[in-house]
Amino acid sequence: MVPVNVTHRNSPDIRLLDALSAGNPSTRLQAALAVGTHADPGHVEALVARCAIEPSFFVRDMLTWALTRLPSEITVPRLRAELRSERAQARSQALHTLSKIGDSGAYPAITRSLLHDADDEVARSAWRAAVVLVPDGEQTALAAELAAQLGRGDRNVRLSLSRALVALGDVIEPALRAGRASDDPTVSAHARATELLLHDPDIEFDAAVDEAKRIVALGPERVEGTGC
Repeated sequence: MVPVNVTHRNSPDIRLLDALSAGNPSTRLQAALAVGTHADPGHVEALVARCAIEPSFFVRDMLTWALTRLPSEITVPRLRAELRSERAQARSQALHTLSKIGDSGAYPAITRSLLHDADDEVARSAWRAAVVLVPDGEQTALAAELAAQLGRGDRNVRLSLSRALVALGDVIEPALRAGRASDDPTVSAHARATELLLHDPDIEFDAAVDEAKRIVALGPERVEGTGC
């Protein structure tokens, strides 16, 4: 029997895997679709390796889909190993794929260093994966870890963090109260904006941020006194 982590080296397989690195992104997309449709466990290494360097978002998404088609007992250990890669895209895409597979047994691999990764895209992927995979009873600890980064980055980073926190539900409220009390107005406003999103999912993030900044600037007591 051929080991599952060794690609069958017949001519169709060679051509298909070679197409994953073709110069034309449409060719790579079709190759990833074909690999996923075929769902051969022997392709896992090639798929994971390509995820680390593929420049096209759409092709990466197809590579992730192809990996979700394979048995999780094969893909999850390989993806967990990829989380230790020095290449930021490798870590980010592995986290994204783990979130799509949805195996909560992978949660311990989402370490504190990944949640606080210096690369914003890796951190954002870690936040999204963590809230999908977190086991019951560990949501509060995760909320505190995420809330420690309130105020981080640009608008998109802060929106990602707020969405991740809100996905955890009411357990985030103590962490948000601590954030609101911060002496840093950026942290305080981000905490308040996230709280507004938690209680009103229909509010736009930018509107929540503007309202939070207004409260921080005026002071909560003055806002309550105006009846606004």
